[in-house]
Amino acid sequence: QVQLVESGGGLVQPGGSLRLSCAASGSIFSIYGMGWYRQAPGKQRELVAVINDDGITNYANSVKGRFTISRDNAKNTVELSMNSLKPGDTAVYYCKADLVPHAGDRSDCWGQGTQVAVSS
Repeated sequence: QVQLVESGGGLVQPGGSLRLSCAASGSIFSIYGMGWYRQAPGKQRELVAVINDDGITNYANSVKGRFTISRDNAKNTVELSMNSLKPGDTAVYYCKADLVPHAGDRSDCWGQGTQVAVSS
């Protein structure tokens, strides 16, 4: 069984910074893309940032220039560094990995989510 565990969420003032981390564990054969998604109350879950196994990144327009995604393939971790946070960034942030487990098929694996609240 593969698990993703997020950490680093919390309450921060507008203009502040926060760093989210996600660690994948279990019997993992390989990981292709990793990314962060978020869901605010009453809204659809949306892509925030993704990074593929070659290190190529894509960002939502709303966070471009403020957020940075990175990964450590040796540790099976992905981070999201968030700067200049706005109240509109408030959401539950979910880590996702496109991976292949040992004795399994390629699929998406999701973390449980971590709350980010931006408020004064």
